[in-house]
Amino acid sequence: MDMKEINRKVIEEFRANGGKVGGQFAGAPMVLLTTKGAKSGKSYVNPLVYSRDGDKYVIIASFAGGPKNPSWFHNLVAHPTPTVEIEGERFPAKATFPSGAERERLFNQQASQMPIFNEYRKKTARQIPVVVLERVG
Repeated sequence: MDMKEINRKVIEEFRANGGKVGGQFAGAPMVLLTTKGAKSGKSYVNPLVYSRDGDKYVIIASFAGGPKNPSWFHNLVAHPTPTVEIEGERFPAKATFPSGAERERLFNQQASQMPIFNEYRKKTARQIPVVVLERVG
């Protein structure tokens, strides 16, 4: 099964169960991120794990430690106004991209809750971007 098919099933389950999913993501805090394609202008939905920082949501562009950033990250840089679905709610958000000590703090905060992010960090030479999503409107 390819990633698109896996994501499609996770998205379906997420929407059918008010944000809860089973399988490898059972019990993980999940968000659906809808971005506008940087080149295509199409809408893309990606299920991602997140952590909280106050009233903000933090997602990490780990791509499982792959050598490049995921396409959803490039889409957010081009169009930093995604739609977020979380716990049965859907709202517009503004994406920001922290750097330096703030990026490190947020990455480590999520990695302490989900140690797999430490593994991803070891697998790649790139600095894995951190994205902060803030509700707007």
